[in-house]
Amino acid sequence: MVFKILNVFLALILLVSCQDQDAQRLAAAKDAKKKELIFDNIEKGWNFTPPAIEPKVQAVIADWTEFRLFTTELYQKPKSSIGAFQKKAKELSKKARDLDKNIPARFNKPEIKARIAVLVTKINSINLFINLQQIPDQKVITLVSDINIEMASLNRQMQEIIRKSEIPKEEGESDMIRMLDTARAIPNTPKQQ
Repeated sequence: MVFKILNVFLALILLVSCQDQDAQRLAAAKDAKKKELIFDNIEKGWNFTPPAIEPKVQAVIADWTEFRLFTTELYQKPKSSIGAFQKKAKELSKKARDLDKNIPARFNKPEIKARIAVLVTKINSINLFINLQQIPDQKVITLVSDINIEMASLNRQMQEIIRKSEIPKEEGESDMIRMLDTARAIPNTPKQQ
């Protein structure tokens, strides 16, 4: 009698464990399909398009090594897996952090630094989202298009700086600008008696 109960109990345990394994296999298959779909979406949406850079801007940024390394890394597309995209996002994040180093003197202005800061933030957001357990692929794709917009904005700002520097100054304009500089104004301190 004890053996029959023990055999029935073992049979139930075996039956339950087999059903549990089938459920695990089914869940793993669903998870694999979901990851494959996310990979396909990210792979289709990971299209960084380089803006056309004018020759005058190209001449100024030719010695800006960090920018050149960043753009080279940005426009190389990973192909194999989500892991490749995660490595690419991590590498882009590192290269983006270095962008504000050694900015050419002509472009070392708040307008350029602000656009670089926005670009770094968007790259870091991609790195964050792509390394989550449940990857929000639509947010990653949206950030890719935002980065394209920010790269175009940075390029336009560099072109604008070049264009403004080529406008000749009128006679006496530099003296007037110097007079408006508050740093060189005469201090307004009361006379001591």
